[in-house]
Amino acid sequence: MSTSTQITEQQARAVAEEAREAGWDRPSFCKELFLGRFPLELIHPHPRADPADAAAGAAFLDRLRAYCASIDGGAIEREARIPDECVQGLAELGCFGIKIPVEYGGLGLSQVVYGRALALVGSVHASLGALLSAHQSIGVPEPLKLAGTPAQKNEFLPRCARGAVSAFLLTEPDVGSDPARLRTSATPTDDGGYLIDGTKLWTTNGVVAELLVVMARVPSHAGGPGGVSAFVVEADSPGITVEHRNAFMGLRGIENGVTHFDQVRVPAQNRIGNEGDGLRIALATLNTGRLSLPAMCAGAGKWSLKIAREWSAERVQWGRPVGEHEAVATKIAFIAATTFAMEAVLDLSGHLADEGRKDIRIEAAVAKLWTSEMACRIADELVQIRGGRGYETADSLAARGERAVPAEQMLRDLRINRIFEGSSEIMRLLIAREAVDTHLNAAGDLADPEADLTHKAKSAAHASGFYARWLPQLATGPGLLPTSYREFGALATHLRYAERTSRKLARSTFYAMARWQAALEKRQGFLGGIVDIGAELFAITAACVRAELIRAEEGSDGGDGGDGGPNGAAAYELAAAFAAQSRLRIDALFDGLWHNTDAGDVALARGVLAGEYTWLEDGVLDPSEGTGPWIAPWTTGAATGESVARRFLPSTRGDVR
Repeated sequence: MSTSTQITEQQARAVAEEAREAGWDRPSFCKELFLGRFPLELIHPHPRADPADAAAGAAFLDRLRAYCASIDGGAIEREARIPDECVQGLAELGCFGIKIPVEYGGLGLSQVVYGRALALVGSVHASLGALLSAHQSIGVPEPLKLAGTPAQKNEFLPRCARGAVSAFLLTEPDVGSDPARLRTSATPTDDGGYLIDGTKLWTTNGVVAELLVVMARVPSHAGGPGGVSAFVVEADSPGITVEHRNAFMGLRGIENGVTHFDQVRVPAQNRIGNEGDGLRIALATLNTGRLSLPAMCAGAGKWSLKIAREWSAERVQWGRPVGEHEAVATKIAFIAATTFAMEAVLDLSGHLADEGRKDIRIEAAVAKLWTSEMACRIADELVQIRGGRGYETADSLAARGERAVPAEQMLRDLRINRIFEGSSEIMRLLIAREAVDTHLNAAGDLADPEADLTHKAKSAAHASGFYARWLPQLATGPGLLPTSYREFGALATHLRYAERTSRKLARSTFYAMARWQAALEKRQGFLGGIVDIGAELFAITAACVRAELIRAEEGSDGGDGGDGGPNGAAAYELAAAFAAQSRLRIDALFDGLWHNTDAGDVALARGVLAGEYTWLEDGVLDPSEGTGPWIAPWTTGAATGESVARRFLPSTRGDVR
């Protein structure tokens, strides 16, 4: 039996718990939301960028937009690669150093501008967004900004800013969301360095990267505590082989592969942080890094809205444009309202990240989860609105003389966002863990499945004191007062709903804690529903706050939105429509907390896994039959095949090495 399969559930939980950031030193709107509190003052008035920073960002986005207009996204799709000259052009614009500080050769722009840049390049081809975000959101720049030494920043950040592509290597063939089973090792050497051995899977940018962030397990030794640690590794180091370039249903230009390490020597000065800090660094990196996905989802929503509007006004059926038929009109309304909310969630989270005064670990995770789910729904509705033309490829449309709209490609490209950087299922569990953190601290051993009855009794006494103070606060609040949030005009009713519902959400969590105690962690369907309700409430609030910001800015400059820009009345209409749609989803989610088929479904799944229903599979070919490229049984080892030739940009190392 391999060591990776000997990790118990308790050990895996302990590793994950040790890696998470335990304290809450800064306020968090979403943390309070899940506790039944609604501190609107944390996000309203909506944060604003410094005027000079905003002007610099706008100038950069103008240059980027002009360059993007020259890129042929269709060629990327057909050839399944991003041309070298395109990557070089992005590098010359500074796109690989958007958030890298100016003192290290970067543009020093904000998270908000970075998000808008990703939305823009992603509208050309999603692989461009993946290239830039994998490099800058989770690649070398972000971990070094968080935990790098001055020497590491001086050595590596200028290279990254100039276009040295970087990648983040955590996932392994047998290890996805369970870092306790990480097998890649970093063995200390006599000269103080490390030798890395192992295989990493799905290494976005890994096929073309010049610099890698590698997570590897250091064994405990006399010179240090060991544990999962993070290293900056030169991609052309002896012993590194890219064994395979992966191909996917979407993101066809992505440079994603399988990377093997065989006695790869790394100097001690390339370790980021201390030994054992790797998972903490990875999670801290993702707190902000996850915001790259909402950026591309919001961009996809904007693109889908444009295509849906143009097609629905142009296509005539039964004597009038299809957009005037209610069946299609409701889809258009959903796309428009949800796109407004996705951009609101993105911009609010980005501004909070830029300010640095709030803890955004839940906000970023919620933004990633919610926007990735909603963007897929939008793309699916766009394909439906376009009908057969939605299912047909852009090249096929062009070949027969129609407008080359890659709607089906949009659907394929967006699907990965529900898996990237934490699948939706893992994200719900991660957010749920943070959302119930206060309850777990209050309940103590009541929520520990390993605790004995004596410790549980002591914890019950402690918990009763907390809940005696907390529960009465959930009985009433501003949401019951018709005069609350009056500055929001017609949107006040939706904010009152959000405040009331946050208290209802917190009461539901308490009922679940009281009913299941330590077994609550097994109720993943319930916890997922709690998280989805909180995500919708955050989106409602962000949409209302953004609409009010637009109205206020319109009034401050005397404009009325007549120049084609946003105007307050339209923003209020979009926010109100979104809130109304969201409230229906929330009602269904609340009903699903207590009325569902979860228990029966789990029992049925056990029967399926036990082979009780294999007769239902009769009548089709097994993948191992025939002459297809299938391998059976399913293998989990490293990919095989010839090495993949690296495709580097011209060296950007210069005199910084």
